[in-house]
Amino acid sequence: MNEAYRRRVGTARPSHLMFTGGVGGLIDLPNFTVLVRGVDDWSYQAVPSWQPIHEPRLLAAVRDVYRQPGVVELRAAPWLEETPGDPSDLALRIGVPVTPFPQWLRCTACNTLAALDSKTFGFINAKARRPDEARFFHPCRGNKKRLAVPARFLLACTNGHLDDFPYVEFVHHGAPCAKATHPTLRMDDHGGNLGANVKITCTNCQMHRNIREALGAAGERNLPLCRGRHPHLGVFRPCEQTPKVLVVGASNQWFAETLTVLAVPPTGASALRAKVVEMWDGALAGVTGPEVLAFALTQPNFTSLRAWPAAQVWEAIAAHRASLAADGHADAFAAGQARPDLLMPEWEVFTTKPVPEPMPDFTLRDDGGVPAGLQTALADVVQVERLRMVRALVGFTRLDAPDPADPDLVERAPISREATPPWVPASEIRGEGLFLRVRDDLIAAWEERVTASATIAAHADAYARYRRNRYSERIKGPFDPMRHWPGARYIALHTLSHLLIRAIALECGYSSASLAERVYAGTDDDPRAGILIYTAVPDAEGTLGGLVALGEPDALTRVTDCALRDAMSCSSDPLCAERLPGQSDDFLHGAACHVCLFVSETTCERGNRFLDRRLVVPVGDPDLALLRDLPTFAGTPSAASAAGSTPSSMLSATAGTAR
Repeated sequence: MNEAYRRRVGTARPSHLMFTGGVGGLIDLPNFTVLVRGVDDWSYQAVPSWQPIHEPRLLAAVRDVYRQPGVVELRAAPWLEETPGDPSDLALRIGVPVTPFPQWLRCTACNTLAALDSKTFGFINAKARRPDEARFFHPCRGNKKRLAVPARFLLACTNGHLDDFPYVEFVHHGAPCAKATHPTLRMDDHGGNLGANVKITCTNCQMHRNIREALGAAGERNLPLCRGRHPHLGVFRPCEQTPKVLVVGASNQWFAETLTVLAVPPTGASALRAKVVEMWDGALAGVTGPEVLAFALTQPNFTSLRAWPAAQVWEAIAAHRASLAADGHADAFAAGQARPDLLMPEWEVFTTKPVPEPMPDFTLRDDGGVPAGLQTALADVVQVERLRMVRALVGFTRLDAPDPADPDLVERAPISREATPPWVPASEIRGEGLFLRVRDDLIAAWEERVTASATIAAHADAYARYRRNRYSERIKGPFDPMRHWPGARYIALHTLSHLLIRAIALECGYSSASLAERVYAGTDDDPRAGILIYTAVPDAEGTLGGLVALGEPDALTRVTDCALRDAMSCSSDPLCAERLPGQSDDFLHGAACHVCLFVSETTCERGNRFLDRRLVVPVGDPDLALLRDLPTFAGTPSAASAAGSTPSSMLSATAGTAR
C-alpha cells in the first residue's frame, strides 16, 4: 500500500470499535470508507505506557468462547494524547490500522469506475490535523482533482466473508472483455423509486448491465460463488456459499459479538472460587480428597478457607481441577456447551449484606432502603456510586446477527489470522448505576398465575417460530426450538427495566442512549429477580451522579410512579395494548412499541425483544400483571383515574420538561 494511505484518516471512540465498526467492519469517513484490520496488524510499539486491561472473569469467558486457553490479554486500542501545535506529534501516527474498502471507486464528475490498484485515482491527505479532508480524487475534465467515492456495492456471505463486487466479470457475463485485457468501466446511477437502477458499462466493448440483475433471489444466479475473502486479514478461506449483494453502509454488513462483565469483588461462591485459584499453586494443588482437605483445614495456612463448609470447599477444589484439565484439551469444550454465567457473581455482590467495602472501581451504598410506597414491589434498592464495565470483542458476523443466548448458531468471523488470537480488543467504561431487586414472593406468585396463560403461550410460540425460521437449517442433529427460552420472568423484568429507563431519562439528565441495562432473571434452578440500570458512556457524562441520586426514597418513588402510570396507556392504543405475536408474525414482543417501551439499541441487551406492558401493569386482564394493584403514593392519583384521563405518557413528558 502507498505510504500516503498510512496517515491518519479519522477518529473513532472506543465504544464505536465495540458496537458499530470494529475489526472487520466498515467505518464511514467524510469522503470514503475504511475497513478495520485484524489484530495481527495492530501495533503498540510506539505506546510505551500501554497496559492490558485487567479483568480475570472476562478473560476466562473469552477463552471459553475460543475453546482454548491461548488468549492471554485484553487490550484497549492503541492511543496517545495529542500535543497541540506539534507537527511531528507521535500521536498523529498511532491508532487502529485500516485499509480503504471497497477498493473500487467512482469519479463523481465523469462516473469512471476503477479499482485502487489501477492507478486511476490519487489520494490527498496533506493536513495532519484535518483527517476529515482526506479524499481520493480523479484527474478529469481539465485535470481537476474531482472527488472519487467508494463504489457502493459489495458481496458478503454468512460465513463472514466480504468482497468487492465483481464489476468486470458481471458486465461481461463471466467472460473476458473482447477489446481489452484491463477494461475501463463507467457507473451511471439513474435513480428512480423501484430500487437500484445503476448501469455498469464497459467503455472498451460497450457491453453494459444493470445492477438489478444481481439483486434478490433471482440475481444470485448471476453471481459467482464466494471467494472466501477476509479483507481485514488479507487472506482467503475455502467457502462455497452464494454471496449476497450489500450496499456500503448496510446495517447487516457487520454485527459485533461481544462479552461484557462488571468488575465486581468476589463474594459468596465467587469469593470461594477466587480464593481457591489464589491458593492453588502454593497449597491446594496437593489436596486430593475430602480427607486430605479435612486435615489441611486444621493447618494455619488454610485459615482463610474455614469461612466456608468443608464440603463446599472440596466442590470448589474439584471444579477448579476439572477446569485446569479442560484448559489443556481443546476437545473438552464441546460445541454448544453452555457458557459461564457472567451474571451470577454480580448478583451475589448486589444482594450480599452488608455491602462490600468501597473500591476505586466499585462502590455500593445501601443506606436508604426501600421507600415505603414501593415495599409491596421491591425487596431492595442499592445505589452503585462507582462501577467499571469491561467489554471484549470476540468476533463478528455478517448478514445475520448473533443470538446473545446461543451465539454458536451463527458463523463467527475471525479477528486474527491465527485460529485463536493472542489477545482481543476490549474497552472499559466507568460510571454509576441503580440496582433494584423485586420481591421473591411477588414474582413467584405471579409466575404461578401466568405460566399456563395464553399470553405466555403466544410469546413462547413466537420464540420457537423465530428460532425455527432462522436457525433450523443450521443445526446438525435434533433441533430444540425452545432452547434458551428466557421465560416469563425475564419478560416481566425486562419490561420493567425499559419503563424505568424511559422515566429516568426524563429525571436524571442522561439521555436514554447513555443508559444500559442488565437483567438478572436467573434460571429455573436458580431464579433471580433484579435489574441494574447503569450509565454506559465513556466520558464524564457517565459519572455525574444523577442516576445514583434517583435511588433516594423520594426521587425513586416519583420515578417509579411515573414509569408505572405511563405504562397504563400508550398513544398507539388500542393497537399496542392488544398486540400479541401470532402465527404469521415475526416479532418477539407483545404490548410494546416505540411510543411506550422501545429504547435505543445500545441501551437494550436483547434488541427490544421480550417486552410486554400487560405483564407488569394491568393492561387488559389484571391477573397477567406483576403489579395488579399499582403502588400508591401520597399525593398521586389512583391507577383508575390515571388510566381514564389524558394519556399518562404525555403528562409525564410535560412534567419532566417543566422540572
